[in-house]
Amino acid sequence: MSNLFSLIQNEINKIYIQKSTWIMYIFLAVIILGFGLITNFFGEERESTDSDSWRAELQQENEELAQEMEEEEFLQDFNTSLIEQNNYYLENDIQPAGYDAWQFLMKMDMMLSIVSLFTIIIAAGIVANEFRWGTIKLLLIRPISRSKILLSKYLAVLLFSLVTLLFVVVFSWVIGAVFFGVEGLNPHIVMEKVSGLEYVSVIQETAGNYGYKLVNLVMMGTFAFMISSIFRNSALAIGTAVFLMMAGNSIVSFFSEYSWSKYILFANTDLSQYANGAPWIEGMTLPFSIAVLLVYFAVFIAASWGIFTKRDIAGQ
Repeated sequence: MSNLFSLIQNEINKIYIQKSTWIMYIFLAVIILGFGLITNFFGEERESTDSDSWRAELQQENEELAQEMEEEEFLQDFNTSLIEQNNYYLENDIQPAGYDAWQFLMKMDMMLSIVSLFTIIIAAGIVANEFRWGTIKLLLIRPISRSKILLSKYLAVLLFSLVTLLFVVVFSWVIGAVFFGVEGLNPHIVMEKVSGLEYVSVIQETAGNYGYKLVNLVMMGTFAFMISSIFRNSALAIGTAVFLMMAGNSIVSFFSEYSWSKYILFANTDLSQYANGAPWIEGMTLPFSIAVLLVYFAVFIAASWGIFTKRDIAGQ
């Protein structure tokens, strides 16, 4: 076990010693900061309401929204939704919370697409680069099994994705706190859900959103890791994984009329479809999607292990 920990630490060191890895984090920080600045200066997010006059403020806001709808028809759907939310607060005697760090963090769940991209890049190169740099022989002559070496590399990829995800969460919250403040430890807001408007915990919604996107992150990272292990080509692994990540939804939509389309990986990676009450394809259920994902995951890992442990590197 100590050998495995040493191998993982070595792989992590090799990831973070590269300048490109730190450029990824700088890139994430710049984007999050940019969103914070844009939201702060140009956004029209809800501000904190006065404890004594919040009802009058919401009623006045509803009147302004209704007037806007009369002047601009394209605002009708958006403004109607806002009016319904305001009415929910009024009818249930709930003072609305202002936009704060928690809500900014919830909006930053879109950053997980970039985290997935960076995870693919790391996963695609962690095995292939050993062959490209010619260091694979030095790695395999050590008295450690190939299976343990491959496992250490895969766990290093997962740790990288976890650390990067935590960076996004922490940095987003800090930027949100700087620009918008903090409304409390567990603020609640009104959101449109399957059953209608609900008063929900921002933290729970944020955890759910990030959790759903984490599934796609792990699956695409594992797929890139498999391609890297089999073909020893990081460019091929990155290109294939990124293409499928971007085109996955289109592929499912194209074949959605066929019953077998529910077995396509990308029809099952978005588990939020069940929380929203709208599965992509009729007949799909949450247990079904979990089972399909587990099968794909097992295939990716088995293919990586089977090729890597049996490959002859004498000619490398």
